[in-house]
Amino acid sequence: MTLPADLVAPLAVAACIGLLIGAERERRKGDGPTRSPAGIRTFTLVSLLGSMSMLLDSALLLAVLTLAVTALLAVAYFKQSHDDPGLTTETALILTLLLGALAVREIQLAAALSVLVTIVLAARDRLHHFARSILSQREWNNALVLGAAVFVLWPLMPDRTIDPYAVLNLHTIWRFVILMLLIGALGHITQRLLGARLGLPLTGLFSGFVSSIATIGAMGVRATQAPDQLNAAATGAVLSTVSTLLQLAIVIAATHRPTLLALALPLACGLVAALLYAALMIALSAHSRPGPALQLGSPFDMKGALLLALIISGILLMSGAFSSWFGGKGVLLASFIGGFADAHSVAVSAASFAAQGKISSHAAAAPILAGLTANSISKCVVALTSSNRDFAKRVIPGLVLVTLMVWAGLALN
Repeated sequence: MTLPADLVAPLAVAACIGLLIGAERERRKGDGPTRSPAGIRTFTLVSLLGSMSMLLDSALLLAVLTLAVTALLAVAYFKQSHDDPGLTTETALILTLLLGALAVREIQLAAALSVLVTIVLAARDRLHHFARSILSQREWNNALVLGAAVFVLWPLMPDRTIDPYAVLNLHTIWRFVILMLLIGALGHITQRLLGARLGLPLTGLFSGFVSSIATIGAMGVRATQAPDQLNAAATGAVLSTVSTLLQLAIVIAATHRPTLLALALPLACGLVAALLYAALMIALSAHSRPGPALQLGSPFDMKGALLLALIISGILLMSGAFSSWFGGKGVLLASFIGGFADAHSVAVSAASFAAQGKISSHAAAAPILAGLTANSISKCVVALTSSNRDFAKRVIPGLVLVTLMVWAGLALN
């Protein structure tokens, strides 16, 4: 008797699922009376049981099998409860039963999930080390805050304008806040994982995704505390501006892509200028000794996120009011004022105006660069107040060069 082709694949995948997860559990099964209750054979058979129940098209049979396996595991668990064996193997066995059943309906999904389950099981020691030793309590709390911002608050935001000037859309504003938090989180995680191995220049680059102004301030402190790292700290400060430009490109693309196209040349000119100036500083800092990693605030901070949302809302309202009073020059003025606080908020505001048809994408370019210019002035002030004149003398020319180049790119555009 030959099995139909449509039965062979699900059964084969179910067997492979059991073998894969079972092999991982077999390696940790142990010996003697304290060994785990299930190994490679048990997992394979249970997975096949799940697939057979679905082939018989009996959800009731699958439910009965799940209860039966759970009961058997409960008995085995209580026999070993004095050693606190945990529930990982028992849970994995029940999941294997369900994955075997899923292989009949969604074969690719079942196979993918089985690999994911095996990876999680095999990475036990690393996951435990990460959760207990690497991840701090503050980072964990802030990660929960980020999850709440994405999955709880964002869906509740109304996707419509709520102000007289038709510029405030809470759903769009919060999307930008989430994007900024995620970008900052990636920079924070990269810096956290690599630490001092990055060196000050690359640390400045990745820290810039958290906060470029804070990075320049921290680099100024480092240059004061360790004068032999002056050039390396200045390089990191300039490279944080690269992060600012990359973030601008990302948030503008997420808000209104035609505006990004209008700014492609100016942003490219600014990036090239920043990288060339940083390369010069790297050459000067070739003999600097490496130092400990910078300690910046967490990018997940909810207070900071709410402040960012307020800044964006304020700039949008100010731009809407100034636009109705003074026309296009009003948007430019509002963007310049808002840029002292945050360049990305200005970019979202101007790109939102372009997306709503209030101004053209090319007309949005000048307000965005005005905000970037004001933000560069803020960075220069931070560099000047770092108590290290040599640091300021190295950083400020780089910031001025980048600002001039973005405007030159706009003129060429």
